Amino acid sequence: MSLQIGFLVFPDVQQLDLTGPHDVLASLPNASTHLIWKNREPVISSNGLILTPTTTYNACPQLDVICIPGGSGVTALLQDAETLAFVRAQGASARYVTSVCTGALLLGAAGLLHGRRATTHWAFHSLLTPLGAIATHGRVVRDGNLFTGGGVTAGIDFALSIAAELSGEQEAQAIQLELEYAPAPPFDAGSPDTAPAAIVELVKQRSAQGFARRRNVVTQIAADWARS
Repeated sequence: MSLQIGFLVFPDVQQLDLTGPHDVLASLPNASTHLIWKNREPVISSNGLILTPTTTYNACPQLDVICIPGGSGVTALLQDAETLAFVRAQGASARYVTSVCTGALLLGAAGLLHGRRATTHWAFHSLLTPLGAIATHGRVVRDGNLFTGGGVTAGIDFALSIAAELSGEQEAQAIQLELEYAPAPPFDAGSPDTAPAAIVELVKQRSAQGFARRRNVVTQIAADWARS
């Protein structure tokens, strides 16, 4: 029986959040991958890449793995009833519930992070706690069947971890070698712990508006939960 692996795709998705893990997990033996959205019309990623859904919420099979990528489009989905209902339904019976980057916020808004360790992009990490998560820093964080990856490129590490769970370490290592995934970046600026302070401040400034919008939505969600 094939593994059913589904990735949410939506307007303004961060394409590498999606395509990095997809490249890894689609390489697994007997894997069937799905790009899932409300309809099958093409969507435009945050950097302009056009992505075409392969199935819809209503037609999607029960998934073994559900993966929620991040991107600026996540903000609009945090209070989208149709999307939240789909994520909850699939998350209730999937073998693995997963996210990359700010996709974790959508899992949180769907109520799937309560009391569980999770991570997300460093610039938005503080928004996990109001959504019930135990905010945990890490490239890949596991809590039972919940796997969350850090920002963007962490999706490849995350997907290799999932691949090892599904098909064993040997298969995961073979996929890593096929992709020649051996990171050796020209700068040690991939983390706020190692990047120059001026660069960290620059990135914080660039993400300030997006952070403020998401913080307002997350605050509203938390307030609604408190009243219910």
